[in-house]
Amino acid sequence: MRRYGPAVLLMLVGAAVLRIALLSDLYLRYVQGGLRPYLVASGALLGLLGLVRAALTARAARYGTDAADHGAHLVVERHDHLHSHEGSPRVAWLLVLPAAALLLFPPPALGSYSAARDEARRAAESVGAFPALPAGDPVDLSVSQFGSRAVYDSEYSLRGRTVRLTGFVTPGDGDAWYVTRLRVACCAADATTSKVEILGPDAPETDTWVTVTGTWRPRGELGFPSAWPPVLHATTVVRIAEPSDPYEER
Repeated sequence: MRRYGPAVLLMLVGAAVLRIALLSDLYLRYVQGGLRPYLVASGALLGLLGLVRAALTARAARYGTDAADHGAHLVVERHDHLHSHEGSPRVAWLLVLPAAALLLFPPPALGSYSAARDEARRAAESVGAFPALPAGDPVDLSVSQFGSRAVYDSEYSLRGRTVRLTGFVTPGDGDAWYVTRLRVACCAADATTSKVEILGPDAPETDTWVTVTGTWRPRGELGFPSAWPPVLHATTVVRIAEPSDPYEER
């Protein structure tokens, strides 16, 4: 059975990719929504390659010939080469465990640990006027939108407005805490951090998802490091479930 290890590994990885991309929204923890078709195609291709590899291995084991001689147009190991690996360590089957773990227990989205490692990398922006906010309070903004207006908006469009932000909790120094979101351009590997310091209510548990409503508290001089991170004086903090898409797009 050890000769079927590579085929089993391919099929498990393919099944794991299909599970998160085709049967659920878990893929949004790793990539943007527009990449879903590519994940589905990749998972299907890996599963198909696993099935082909298993079939060719079984055929080579049965006939002891190179599968290319039977019109498969793929180069595989000869039967005697397969037998030469039958004595390989059984521990090689442990390579299947990571794929099985991904299939059964997909890892969570990035959280406070990832945010803490990103030292306030922000897009290069200049102080200037921003588009007017929609009428009515509270106005829903992403964490990055709020941060950009708070730090760079020369028209101070946040002044006197009630805003609503959604993100997860990250701790600061002392009693300080932040509502945080991770922004991705393509996938979780390129995530950067946007965060807003919250004044008023006590901090919920780290990594808890919350919706915070409040008003902007100016800090520092626009466009300078003293204005970062932006501050929101919260009137309400509501715990929520983690959204299916936990990231903001860049």
